[in-house]
Amino acid sequence: MEEKKMEKITSFAKRRGFVFASSEIYGGFAAVYDFGPYGAELAKNIREAWWKKMVQENDNIVGLDSSIFMHPKIWEASGHVSGFSDPLSECKECHSRARVDHLLEEAGVFADEKMSEEEINALLVENKEKLHCPKCNGNDFAPAKNFNLLVQSNLGNFTGDWDKKPTYLRGETCQGIYVNYKNVLDSTRVKVPFGIAQIGKAFRNEITARQFIFRKREFEQMEMQMFVHPDQAMEVYEEWRAKRWQYYLDLGLKEENLKWHEHENLVFYAKAAWDIEYRFPFGFKELEGVHARGNYDLTQHAKFSGKKLEYRDPATNEVFVPHVVETSVGVDRTFLAVLTEAYTEEDLGDGKERIVLRLPKKLAPIKAAIFPLLKNKPELVKKAREIFDELKLEFMCEFDDNGNVGKRYRRQDEIGTPYCVTIDFDSLEDKKVTVRDRDTMSQERVDIAEIGNYLKENLKQ
Repeated sequence: MEEKKMEKITSFAKRRGFVFASSEIYGGFAAVYDFGPYGAELAKNIREAWWKKMVQENDNIVGLDSSIFMHPKIWEASGHVSGFSDPLSECKECHSRARVDHLLEEAGVFADEKMSEEEINALLVENKEKLHCPKCNGNDFAPAKNFNLLVQSNLGNFTGDWDKKPTYLRGETCQGIYVNYKNVLDSTRVKVPFGIAQIGKAFRNEITARQFIFRKREFEQMEMQMFVHPDQAMEVYEEWRAKRWQYYLDLGLKEENLKWHEHENLVFYAKAAWDIEYRFPFGFKELEGVHARGNYDLTQHAKFSGKKLEYRDPATNEVFVPHVVETSVGVDRTFLAVLTEAYTEEDLGDGKERIVLRLPKKLAPIKAAIFPLLKNKPELVKKAREIFDELKLEFMCEFDDNGNVGKRYRRQDEIGTPYCVTIDFDSLEDKKVTVRDRDTMSQERVDIAEIGNYLKENLKQ
C-alpha cells in the first residue's frame, strides 16, 4: 500500500508540474531531478519558511551564501577527501554496482557507518542468501570497496602543490560556514552564542538512485551552525532539538509521522547526534539532523589554514574555540515530506472523488485562482482580469477560464490552491465574488474591495 502511494506521488509530481526527471528527453540522468513550475514555487516557499524561522525570528542568527567551489584543502581539513565514502559492491551476474549498506538494509541487516571494509565484507558474506541485486535479483556480489562521494571538478588553476590536485563541488554547505566564521565575527556585531544559516546546493557521487527525490546527486541543504561556549553546548543543543521538532508540527506534519532517532555510534568528535525521522511511503527515514559537533570543525580549519579561530569573550576576556550545534535538513526531503503529508485521495460520494493537495497555506504554490464564470462573456473576463491583475501584485495567483468551474476547482485542488475566486453575473451588480475554500469546499460571497484583505487574513491560518 505504501509502495503504491510512492508510485502515485511520483506520477502525480510529474503530471502536475512539481518534479521532472532531469534531461528526460535524452533518457534521463539518474538521481537528478528538476522542479517544475509548481515545484519551483513550493521549494521557494519551503526555503522562505525555514529562513524566516531561522534568521528573521532570531536576532543572534545571520545569513550566509558561500560559494559552491572552495579551496581543495578545506575538504582535506574536514576529512571528506580521506573519509567521505560509501561501501560499493558489483553484482557478478549483471555487473551493476550497488551500495552494500542499502543491500543489507533491504535484507533487514543494518551496517554501522563506521565499519571497516573488512567488517562490511563479513556481513556481505554472512548474509549472501538474503541479498538481492536491484537490477537482476542475483545475490552473488564482489567484495565491497569504499567509494568516495566527493564530486571532482577541473575548475581553475592553482599554484604550487595544488595545480596537480582536483577541486570539488562541495559535498555539504556547512564547511562554507566554518571557514567564514571569523569573517562574520569581525564584520558584524554578533557575539557568542550566535548562529550562521545558509541555504545552498551540495553534490554527492551517490551510486544508486533510490526513493525519488529523497536521495539525489545534486541537492539543496538548509543548515544552521550555532557557535556557543563549551559549557553551554549541551543546553543549547537541547533547546534546538525542541525548536526543530516544533518547526515540523507548525509546518503541518502530523506528530505520529515523526520520531527521533539517536545515533548510537558517534564520530569521535561529536557530543550528541539525533535525527528527526519522517514516515515516508518507504518507511521512517532521516528528515533533519541535529548535532552537537564539539569544536572539531573550527580546530581542523585553524590547523590546516594556520589562522586562529578562537573567540575572546568581551565581558570576561576568556579565550576559547566555540563549540558547534548544527541543524541540517534538505529542501528536497522537506519537499517530499510535505508532499507525502498533503497528498489526499478523497471520496466525495455518489461515485465522485478528488485528489487534493492539503498543503499548509504558506507553502501552497498558488494562493488564489481567479475564474470568470464563462470565458465567452467579455464583461466577466474583463472584471476577472482586473481582479487578477490587482491580486497578483501581492499573492501568487493563477487565471483560469478553461472548462466548467467544477473542473477548474479540481485542477486547483490538485496543486493545493487554498482559494478559488469566481466572478459571475451577480458580481457585476453587487460587487461581490464567490470564494471557495480548498479543504472544506464551502463558498462565501466577499466584497471585491475586500478580497485582498480576506486572502491576507485567511492565508495566515
